[in-house]
Amino acid sequence: MIHAHAFESRELAFGVNRSPTLLVTIMIVLAICSRPIRVAAQTQAPIVVGQSSTASSSSSASATIPDDYLVGEDDVLNVYIVDVPEFSRQYRVSSGGTVTVPMLPQPISAAGLTLVQFSDRIAQELKASGLVSNPHVSTSVDQSRLHAVAITGAVKRPQVYPLFTRTTLLDMISQAEGLADDAGEVAIVQRGEIANHVIEADSKQNSNSAQPSSQSVSVDLKQLLDGHSANANVAIYPGDRITVPRAGVVYVVGAVNKPGGFTMKANSHGMTVLQAIALAENTTNTAIRNQSMIIRNDAASPDGHKQIPVDLKKLLQGKGPDPTLQAEDVLFIPDSSGKRALHRTVDSILQVTTGVAIYSARF
Repeated sequence: MIHAHAFESRELAFGVNRSPTLLVTIMIVLAICSRPIRVAAQTQAPIVVGQSSTASSSSSASATIPDDYLVGEDDVLNVYIVDVPEFSRQYRVSSGGTVTVPMLPQPISAAGLTLVQFSDRIAQELKASGLVSNPHVSTSVDQSRLHAVAITGAVKRPQVYPLFTRTTLLDMISQAEGLADDAGEVAIVQRGEIANHVIEADSKQNSNSAQPSSQSVSVDLKQLLDGHSANANVAIYPGDRITVPRAGVVYVVGAVNKPGGFTMKANSHGMTVLQAIALAENTTNTAIRNQSMIIRNDAASPDGHKQIPVDLKKLLQGKGPDPTLQAEDVLFIPDSSGKRALHRTVDSILQVTTGVAIYSARF
């Protein structure tokens, strides 16, 4: 009996001693099992952009929408006001660039503002109207129209580039991999809706009266690339369109030392035949100078081109007038070394111009 009682006492003592260990083990198992649930909850938690009175954080689309995103017309914004569910909702920016908030006397300007600036403006209006004593506002983008800038014309990669915030003309030309060889002397910036809102707001703030913004701006590319004028590097906003017109080009092909296309100034009255020959570094020794010709576009001609004979031999001797060339003219000097030089068709001559280099030496 004594042994049995002792055994039972040991069993009871052993059970009592193990119970804390068992409880700890159960708690650890439960913690491990619950960990994935907590991680998943953290992953799904929303993140808001544009919180007023605090540093802005990135939104759930932070990979594509930066903190300095500029609000545009027709954007759908998620506005959250702490402890004020009546005003926390989605708002669409009107075609006039404003957002209407219930119980506020006037619409709030939104287009051209960053998300933080828009949040601050709502907070100021709510406080000024006495609706909320200390508002804390956060704004994120739910839907956005295409924020982009189109750059076309004489650039190496003309296309539409995504743009969510302000940049410069030089940056956009760099994105397009620079100007093409036949680029003209100016770039034309056609302003979009966001740019107009920003420019008008700046004008109103500086002069206390809104001034109509210019719909287009012409920029001297030489001043821009030389860096001599800071004003030439104009601001570019989402929705703007950039066009770089092509300069007039005269082609010199055939028996010359440097065949190619040569650009003319935009305000030029034309390039003469002798000037074109000088840019092409003169004719070769096998050139048939007295049978040269100018091929010019002519809608009235059956094939769309007309041929103008040029006696280059007399011109070089100073015995005749120096004809003026027009943009897209082709000056062809035949070569006596080829058996079919004198029988080349206009189409075959024009085909040569598609593969020649373009040079920016201009008269």
